[in-house]
Amino acid sequence: MPSPQSPARSSNAARDYTLFGATVLLWGTTWIALKLQLGTVAPQVSLVWRFLLAAPIMAVVARSFGAPLLFPLRTHLRFAGIGVLMFSTNFVLFYNAGAFVVSGLLSVIFSLAAVINIVLAVTVLREPLRPRVAFGALIGVAGAACLFGHEIAGTALGWKPATGLLLGVCGTFSFCLGNMLAARNQRDGIPVLSGAAWGMAYGALANAAVALVAGSRFAIDPHPAYVLSLLWLAIPGSVVTFWAYLVLLGRIGPDRAAYTAVLAPVLALVVSTLFEDYHWSPIAFLGIGLVVAGNVLVLARRQRRA
Repeated sequence: MPSPQSPARSSNAARDYTLFGATVLLWGTTWIALKLQLGTVAPQVSLVWRFLLAAPIMAVVARSFGAPLLFPLRTHLRFAGIGVLMFSTNFVLFYNAGAFVVSGLLSVIFSLAAVINIVLAVTVLREPLRPRVAFGALIGVAGAACLFGHEIAGTALGWKPATGLLLGVCGTFSFCLGNMLAARNQRDGIPVLSGAAWGMAYGALANAAVALVAGSRFAIDPHPAYVLSLLWLAIPGSVVTFWAYLVLLGRIGPDRAAYTAVLAPVLALVVSTLFEDYHWSPIAFLGIGLVVAGNVLVLARRQRRA
């Protein structure tokens, strides 16, 4: 039996940490890019352009790695499910939730994916419950709440915050259900790149349907800020990020991979400090400590005896 520090295990751990770090790094930078998308173009239309750009790029990458793109109808139904849940409904609900509650509260709501994925992995995928991972996820969510405590405290009670909270929770649940479909696809041997390419294509169609129902105009803002942020969201923010996240999902499980949803808002605050003059408070530093502690618990590997 190889030792805990064997080269094979060390290499696997290094790859997992790299995928985890890349997901957090890129996801954390998409928040400020999303702000630049808001304006004259309806959010659902911006999502159409984002995934219309991302899907063919992902398909080219898939073929360059030898991944197939032809699948039976039953598999396409799963791809469509991933597209609707992860690349459409999730985003549309969060965009609309932003009209009712502050962005900080939305970040905390999305961090609940770390907890929801644990529950779904146990109930849907029949994976064993890992108490250490569950405890780490709860600590991380508490840390995220501390980070955005000032914004949350300023949210008055009423139907608007309640509506935003409901939309955000539904958006997070949609994302997590998409995770379960993606994990099941990987269990069935479907390549990550193939599934992501088709999922994004179906996501673009779903967003277009939402835009048509809403009567949105299919326009593009020609200003550099919009175009550059769209390119960032489509390529690094979608092609690279979702490839890294979905590979990570298959390697370490949905429960541990979802902790990226806790860490990404932390990086978003760092970016906000540099570009938007965000000021750190003592309770925010406490939140950082809790998030880091939760991260250690979630990602720590159980040592095996030689």
